Amino acid sequence: MAAASSHSLSMRFCRILGLVLLPVACTGGCGRGAAPTAEGRLAVTTASAASATNVPAGRPQPKLPTVKLWLGAQELAAEVARTPMQVQTGMMFRKSMAENEAMLFVFAGPHRPAFWMKNTLIPLSCAYIDSEGTILEIHDMKPKDESPIQAESGRVQYVLEVNQGWFERNKVGVGTVVRTEHGSLTDTFFKRR
Repeated sequence: MAAASSHSLSMRFCRILGLVLLPVACTGGCGRGAAPTAEGRLAVTTASAASATNVPAGRPQPKLPTVKLWLGAQELAAEVARTPMQVQTGMMFRKSMAENEAMLFVFAGPHRPAFWMKNTLIPLSCAYIDSEGTILEIHDMKPKDESPIQAESGRVQYVLEVNQGWFERNKVGVGTVVRTEHGSLTDTFFKRR
């Protein structure tokens, strides 16, 4: 999936509409292989994103580091996408995901993302989550559908992708708080040590 924002972040071409929020000093391939669009956003090509992650074009990215998540009584093992290229590549070209696996997209601050399913082969559901870890919205997404699913809220800081229908099957809905094995999402990803 991808995200859009009014902040200065790099765009996730696979499912992002617009920019992903990142600090002003971008890391990795933030401007590499990208050209500004009419809106002043960065458009990343498939080839540049693949080379920046050392992933051949048309191939999934290697498995990312994982964290255990709890959504009520339900547990997930979630890969964590944090860098611009990890976020841009997301679940693209993967052919399967185990029932209790997920991908968690972590953004620098709250914004109003829009995710889509470019080059994504498996049906997914995504949850837009605020900085406190509360699920604000849940959406089902169709494989290869490039229609953006814009968040209704500008308070989204995390996006969680699971197999389509996982939230419903596990009775996890809007208002559920997501925690990790290390505590809150904020403590896990932004706590200063």
